[in-house]
Amino acid sequence: MIEVNGLKKIYEVKRRQNFFCSEKEKIEAVKDISMKLEKGQIVGLLGINGAGKTTTIKMLTTLIEPTAGTYSFDGIDAIAHPDKVKRQINMIAGGERMIYWKLTAYENLWYYGQLYGIENSLLKKRIEELLKIVGLEEKANLPVETFSKGMKQRLQIARGMINDPKYIFLDEPTIGLDAIVTQELHKEIIRLAKEEEKGILLTSHYLSEVEELCDYIYLVNAGELVFEGTKKNLTDYVFSKNRYVFSVKGMDEAIIIKLRDHLRSIDLESEVMHENGNAVITSKAELSANIAEFAVNESLIINELHKLEPSLEQAVIKLSKNIESKGVDIA
Repeated sequence: MIEVNGLKKIYEVKRRQNFFCSEKEKIEAVKDISMKLEKGQIVGLLGINGAGKTTTIKMLTTLIEPTAGTYSFDGIDAIAHPDKVKRQINMIAGGERMIYWKLTAYENLWYYGQLYGIENSLLKKRIEELLKIVGLEEKANLPVETFSKGMKQRLQIARGMINDPKYIFLDEPTIGLDAIVTQELHKEIIRLAKEEEKGILLTSHYLSEVEELCDYIYLVNAGELVFEGTKKNLTDYVFSKNRYVFSVKGMDEAIIIKLRDHLRSIDLESEVMHENGNAVITSKAELSANIAEFAVNESLIINELHKLEPSLEQAVIKLSKNIESKGVDIA
């Protein structure tokens, strides 16, 4: 398990006052973040307008040291023993970074395997297995510069698995990829977590991707953790009311009025709007059974009745607007 407690990062920068003078200024990029990541779990790290998640990832991958706080990997103190931690982790970035275009796919993996000190016979076997897993075994000896974006990203996954890491950091892994390749990578990410029990931390601006893949979500803003929980926890937290779409044969304003009166006898704060031939109902109470009961009592034929489930994207957008309206800087 990765355990993070009270992580902080303060940068000291020089801000120019005029041509001859500048003064030092402290910027608190990460203020106080605590989180956990279990093996076999996919966790999303989201940032409202990118405030703090990149710095957090850099600290967790031992690229920079925190100003304060602690974090450990399976009980190993990452600050005191970064070399031990590096052997347990790897990072897969989106785009076309972290691979060498002039080298072949095999040479790229051999190079990174050497950096991890993997014994040659084991490394050879692992490269062959990984190239097969990502579907590049027939392209092993071709220069990466001849690869498509999808092939390069599959090679990125192989490179990220070269040291058989326990934990993988995915930084925008599907950026710039088409829908078919993205779907293939999603399947591979799920396989790595659920079949190989890798702990995966994902950052992505594609909220539909986070919604599809992640078991748990951490949301940061201006260096602070503003929410943690499942997708349902977040949507329930942001959208405190239930919404329903209800349609019957012959829907008219008279039915809308009767329905409104019926539902307000159960929840005084419920609202019923007539939109495009449907009744759109908003209520704090769970009213599915009551709406169906109304239709039966009125001998109405139901065309449609379903609860509207807000998406993760809708929840994040609304939460960001709520934060902004309270005077929190999310720029």
